Amino acid sequence: MGTTMNRLSIFVDGNNMFYAQQKNGWFFDPRRVLEYFQHEQQNTTLINAFWYTGLKDPQDQRGFRDALISLGYTVRTKILKEYYDDSSGKYSQKANLDIEIVVDMFNTVDQYDRVVLFSGDGDFERAIELLRSKNTHITVVSTEGMIARELRNATDRYIDLNDIREDIEKVEGS
Repeated sequence: MGTTMNRLSIFVDGNNMFYAQQKNGWFFDPRRVLEYFQHEQQNTTLINAFWYTGLKDPQDQRGFRDALISLGYTVRTKILKEYYDDSSGKYSQKANLDIEIVVDMFNTVDQYDRVVLFSGDGDFERAIELLRSKNTHITVVSTEGMIARELRNATDRYIDLNDIREDIEKVEGS
């Protein structure tokens, strides 16, 4: 076999992670995330890092998106849609980028050996099963109370955000 290839792709479900971080009461640093997973295993080459986020309008999160791009992330966005919620009588905004994430995962599948997916969304279960059948190692990163059981069961490895907090937390002034 020789040395194992360790080509890594990272996919961050930004909206899902926003709620996970709010729940935990701390935020991770996108730069430290890249550094942590590149150095976590030997001989790792970061191939791609994608960040997906819903926007209120085209100018929304402009500074943050520019910062992500300068760090090397490919940023995918979608304008939030307004939904009327009958039960609450309120309008809520939602942007679901699951399809975009799955398309990118399969479109780039020949380029990587390992995937780190930041999401707790159970909708990814089938995609993860298919990717694993292609000899791809999948790590899912989420947090207690936000990770769907079926996603946790489908993945090779699950990491709770709180377990790697000291390695990825956004520190003031950095």
